Amino acid sequence: MDNKMSTSRKVKWGIMKGLVYFSGALVCLLLAAIIGYIFFRGIPGITAEFLSTQSSYVHDTIGILPNILNTLYIVILAMVIVIPLGVGAAVYLNEYATNKKLVRLIGFAVETLTGIPSVIFGLVDMLFFIQLLGLQAGILAGGLTLVVMVLPTIISNTLESLKTVPAAYREGSLALGSGKWHMVRTVVLPNSIDGIVTGCILAVGRIVGESAALLYTAGFGLILNSFMGALQSSSATLTVALYVYATERGQIDVAFSVATILMIITFLLNLLANLAANKLKPKEA
Repeated sequence: MDNKMSTSRKVKWGIMKGLVYFSGALVCLLLAAIIGYIFFRGIPGITAEFLSTQSSYVHDTIGILPNILNTLYIVILAMVIVIPLGVGAAVYLNEYATNKKLVRLIGFAVETLTGIPSVIFGLVDMLFFIQLLGLQAGILAGGLTLVVMVLPTIISNTLESLKTVPAAYREGSLALGSGKWHMVRTVVLPNSIDGIVTGCILAVGRIVGESAALLYTAGFGLILNSFMGALQSSSATLTVALYVYATERGQIDVAFSVATILMIITFLLNLLANLAANKLKPKEA
């Protein structure tokens, strides 16, 4: 009887294991197919002129240099603001806050913000930043909108990472004479860097891939601007440009080329984030 049960369990385990491997392979295959198709359609349209110029109606040329720069501008602006805010909020909630009701309330607000559609962020932030505060549609208004959108992601991932740091690390640091902030800065944060970087990667992914909110706050401008000029002038990121070329102009091949560049930039940004995380990790003795 035991042998029969054992054999039955082995068969069930083998079936479940096979299903798991099949599901994983299917997901990888679908991802490879999507990426491969985008690259197949997009790479032929990528030229030096396409990458280094701006679109011109007079010369009937298409260039996405302004969109590439606008994407980098908005990533840098949003991350410079959101990382200190998000990490600082998570550190306060996990290490300093004593009012449990306040912590639960903030946690509920963070979870609620995570589930709000991006188009709602775009509409509300357009009313607040552009209509109320008087900012022009551009990188500044778009970047501040993205800060509000990705802040919950940074807070959530940092909080979860901080909770994984053993209490013995904190107690040992305090026992050796460290102050609270010194303990957080030298022990807690270095040992939770993986979660912080994960949150940053997710935030960058959402920033780079966002279009709905930026249609309201950053604008459709395809003109080349400096960073300071783009802050207060209509500036389309790559995702907005992709939308414009695919829907407004019906230039699908150009849209695929933009999508290819967008995927390459996303990959490079994630790679840089991982390299930075490896540099910031505490070295094992």
